[in-house]
Amino acid sequence: MNSKFEPPPKWLSVFTIVAGVTTAVVAIAGLNHLSSRLESKNSPAKVDNSQSQVVKPQVKTKPEAKYAKIDAQSMELPGTKVIAKELEASKIPYIPVRVKKLTSQEIEVARQAWKYFERNWNQKTGLVNSVDGFASVTLWDQSAAIAALVSAKELEIISEKEFQGKMSQMLTTLAKLPLYNNELPNKVYNSQTLLPVNYGQLDKKEEIGWSAIDLGRMALWLKIVGSRYPEFKKETESVWKSWQVKRLSKDGQMYGTSVIDGKEQYNQEGRLGYENYAAFGLKLWGLDVKKALDYEDKAAFVNLYGQGIPYDIRDAQNYGANNYVLSEPYFLDGIETGFQALPKAYADRMLAAQEARYKATKQLTAITEDNLDREPYFVYNTLFVNGKPWATITDKNKNYNHLRFLSTKAAIGWHVIYRTGYTQKLFDFVYKNLQAKDGIYNGYYETLQEPNKALTANNNGIVMQSLLYKQVGKPLIMWANVKIND
Repeated sequence: MNSKFEPPPKWLSVFTIVAGVTTAVVAIAGLNHLSSRLESKNSPAKVDNSQSQVVKPQVKTKPEAKYAKIDAQSMELPGTKVIAKELEASKIPYIPVRVKKLTSQEIEVARQAWKYFERNWNQKTGLVNSVDGFASVTLWDQSAAIAALVSAKELEIISEKEFQGKMSQMLTTLAKLPLYNNELPNKVYNSQTLLPVNYGQLDKKEEIGWSAIDLGRMALWLKIVGSRYPEFKKETESVWKSWQVKRLSKDGQMYGTSVIDGKEQYNQEGRLGYENYAAFGLKLWGLDVKKALDYEDKAAFVNLYGQGIPYDIRDAQNYGANNYVLSEPYFLDGIETGFQALPKAYADRMLAAQEARYKATKQLTAITEDNLDREPYFVYNTLFVNGKPWATITDKNKNYNHLRFLSTKAAIGWHVIYRTGYTQKLFDFVYKNLQAKDGIYNGYYETLQEPNKALTANNNGIVMQSLLYKQVGKPLIMWANVKIND
């Protein structure tokens, strides 16, 4: 990482991701949530030779062709709906059974993940690079950095003094960010200079709009910090008050902006999953997002390996936006809110379908969107998208099924919530194969049978907050005593 900003080298370029993250969900009429994240051609991180040798996955033959056939045959439309009784049970916030403190392996993983933030923390601003060594950040990824900092304190990886200093600096910076149209944070910033930028042009000021989904996650974490640590309550409120949040919602929906040919586009943002998750964060600050929180209105079901999973009927063909079905918004909702944005029944089905795929193919499956260490540098690993099962695509709907990978954050996120025999297999695989010198790798390619060596704030931050969730034994907003608006 350069000590001061310079134009990125050829092997580094902006990557596009969700909020989500970030992440993930697109807006109607071309307002892509994915444009709030960065796409980076970051060079592979150096492997720590002291780590355990890579353990090959169970499938010894090149799996792509075989999986394509089995995956295609696994789909059945229409799928089995989640019944009213299941939904009713999901309305009670899910609190897991109290578990023991972290195992030595889990502590090791948490400490390894924190190394990413030690390496990518910008001392002058308190912001964290979204991708290893690349001075660019989104609000989704900065939320992951907040989650990592809180986790590092609570897991006793850093001192109280370090936590206090870093958190204060970070919140001070967030409250003084130069805003898009003097309203809301730009989708991307130079993490060293705070310059609002477009992707890949980190030395040129450019306001490109805001992401409601990114800001929804930030809203949730501001509440967690302000409630758990009263000394920071005024600072978190100052951050929120520094933003003109009125246009984030309209008629109960979330709205974001993009600038195309110099003109602003203002459109509904989000699809089932990320839409609900982010809306819950905005609800905590009193915004009207009732329609965005409705997880039934636009939902239909498809059977995958006999499991009926929900998907959003607003797809690319009919609404101009990909309706990605993937893991991240569901396990994040479980870890952070206790399934108050989305029904736990939906998450149950998501995980069950991935386990059923493992039973049929013997390929460990825990999939969601993330960065790659090679072209196209970012993909959406989905259970279902635009009528296709188990597709790995770019935001332009180009297929990259040969680059599908087991996701580190999905494996650990699912494990800390469910703690089944299958999720233990997922955790064990990550532990044995994906620790790097400067963090935890993003995942492991099914077909290539090698690590996806991309290193990102979102992946490492989610790993840390997942382990915090296990340590405290309850959803994080409950642990923090966050008050929820009716």
